[in-house]
Amino acid sequence: MTNILIVLSATDTWTRADGSAYESGVWAEEFVVMDETFRQAGATVDIATPGGVRATIDQHSMDPGTVGKENVDHFRTYLQSVEDRMAKPLVLADVVTSRYDAIVIPGGHGPVEDLYKDADMGRVLTEAESTSKIIAPVCHGQAALLAAKDNDGKWLFAGRRMTAFSDEEEVELGTADNAPWLLADTLRKAGATYDKGPNWGAFIVRDGNLLTGQNPASSKPLAEAVIAALN
Repeated sequence: MTNILIVLSATDTWTRADGSAYESGVWAEEFVVMDETFRQAGATVDIATPGGVRATIDQHSMDPGTVGKENVDHFRTYLQSVEDRMAKPLVLADVVTSRYDAIVIPGGHGPVEDLYKDADMGRVLTEAESTSKIIAPVCHGQAALLAAKDNDGKWLFAGRRMTAFSDEEEVELGTADNAPWLLADTLRKAGATYDKGPNWGAFIVRDGNLLTGQNPASSKPLAEAVIAALN
């Protein structure tokens, strides 16, 4: 049986460059679509967060004007159906990486607040990478990759091909000007070979065991790519 770990951000805010708090968390589509796709394929899926804190769903991702009423209705229904799993996530520090075939990280702005500097996130990714397990973040989930460094402080994913939420999409979203740092720019500066598709269009990149999706629209293709890679 395939076992997948989904790591979610534990924060409900994103601290902006001016110190203000921006309501944030996990982008609903990215979690719902991937979790649903994996489970429909027969995988066992666990959820973990830093401290075992219940993840907050970013309310921007539940706005009918942003994502469409039909999608919001589906997200809400699905989230209610997995309430028991959402209410009691695993503690990230207690995760035994060897139990899982893939580590998946949805976005929302939450990961750029907590996962990018979380030592337990770094440990799980380092252990997963050491045994070539599938690692699959989407959108801002790629911020979590920044937590993985070797004993010399070198970034584990330097030189790897990847995509992530683009700086251009951040600008169009209206969240770039007051951002403390931009994800794609930061990944490039850290040594990633960054690639992107059209703004808001589905786009994924595979580099060995590292599979990445650019934005919310990439959630389904990324989940399907993970399943294909595991099979």
